[in-house]
Amino acid sequence: MSVRELVVLGTASQVPTRHRNHNGYLLRWDGEGILFDPGDGTQRQMLRAKVAAHDLNRICVTHFHGDHSLGLAGVIQRINLDRVPHPVTAHYPGSGQRFFDRLRYATAYRETVGIGEAPVTADGPIAVTPGYTLEARKLSHPVESYGYRIVEPDGRRMLPERLAAHGIKGPDVGRIQREGALDGVELDEVSEVRRGQRFGFVMDTRLCEGVFGLAEGCDMLVIESTFLDEDEQLAVEYGHLTAGQAARVAREAGVRHLVLTHFSQRYEDPDDFERQARAAGFEGELTVAYDLLRVPVPKRR
Repeated sequence: MSVRELVVLGTASQVPTRHRNHNGYLLRWDGEGILFDPGDGTQRQMLRAKVAAHDLNRICVTHFHGDHSLGLAGVIQRINLDRVPHPVTAHYPGSGQRFFDRLRYATAYRETVGIGEAPVTADGPIAVTPGYTLEARKLSHPVESYGYRIVEPDGRRMLPERLAAHGIKGPDVGRIQREGALDGVELDEVSEVRRGQRFGFVMDTRLCEGVFGLAEGCDMLVIESTFLDEDEQLAVEYGHLTAGQAARVAREAGVRHLVLTHFSQRYEDPDDFERQARAAGFEGELTVAYDLLRVPVPKRR
């Protein structure tokens, strides 16, 4: 059975709190697991969330600030300790290769798994699989940072009433799907486009073109909202977003489910982020993330 859900491992920004670990997000996408931004403590959070090293197929790092990458050392060593039998590929900004190397070999351990290194150097597709295309877009932060986007290919939904009207049933349904036509009946006449799902992941950044490109048409958008709107000047100065800015991006991009995360320790009431997001006009499904939360990707329309 295919499962598409976000497992939240950590939601703090630069400074963790008693209730919020450093960043960490696992996207379960059918049979694959994509780990985003493993900050310090991610390996332990995986244990608490019942996530195993065997669940990981890709690791995507937006940038090399510690709260987004210090957990790499432990996660990579755990992948090797558990002898994960399938390939694991790491994506990260190419300009940070020296940081990735240091984290990968931070201490001595027995290397049993070949971690594939796929540094990101430009916008565009960075991995294509039968089930999705993984894309990257550059963001605006004091160090080079990339956001990620998963796009499922469009498919087709067969329409039973139209199939029946043309007398197509049984094995002939599969045949018209494979061949595109059957006895003068075109596939378009008995089916409709089933839009592929889209998932966006946006961390530390100011508002920029990349943010909107990553968010466009997403069924789920995970996006930082480090600051509240009254501290917008701080957000601009340090390369971050406010709750209202994140919500306006989601509204303009047609996002169905908005997940806010990466909160500054200066704020005590998480409800303030939801209030400001709603005040910015976002009317879709909204989640203010907390550690160990599981959020299902919305079902297709």
